[in-house]
Amino acid sequence: MAMNAFLFSLKPTLKALPSLSPPTTRSQLTPPPPVQPRNTTYGFLQNPKAMVGLLGVGAGLTLTLMGPASAIELGSFQLSEPSNALSLPTWAVHVSSVVEWITAMALVWQYGEISGNESWKGLSWGMVPLLGGAFCACTWHFFYNSESLEVLVALQAALTVLGNATMCLAAFRIYKSSEERSKEL
Repeated sequence: MAMNAFLFSLKPTLKALPSLSPPTTRSQLTPPPPVQPRNTTYGFLQNPKAMVGLLGVGAGLTLTLMGPASAIELGSFQLSEPSNALSLPTWAVHVSSVVEWITAMALVWQYGEISGNESWKGLSWGMVPLLGGAFCACTWHFFYNSESLEVLVALQAALTVLGNATMCLAAFRIYKSSEERSKEL
């Protein structure tokens, strides 16, 4: 009850406050200039159907490659896998991470085209070695961490170091490019 009385007492004060924005007339309003669409090679990412398709491909790959569960039983037919096989959730994380990384690379490239700052495309190229490392990891796990393929573990480590270095270099180039652009303005 006391709160209502307080708010009611503020009503005349609030009405007396000046407006924060100046009054505008129709003649003062001008439409913004038309935006010219850019021709981008990754325009498919703006299409909702294409994005759903991309997510569908990721889900399909997850369901296809997730097979390594401890045992899959289909009627009387039973598939058994070694004890070091990855579980269904682990495969889902591996495959979805690769799909997300590829999507991020495409979005970074598209941002470089739309913004006109070509140094962003360098970041997309800098992400490639890390994608190669992800493929190494998935391949090694797909073959149940076979000892004959342990070279993939070393290759993944090397690609991770290389990818971190290339992304660092690309980030520095973006910084320098942004600094130069701000000086021009």
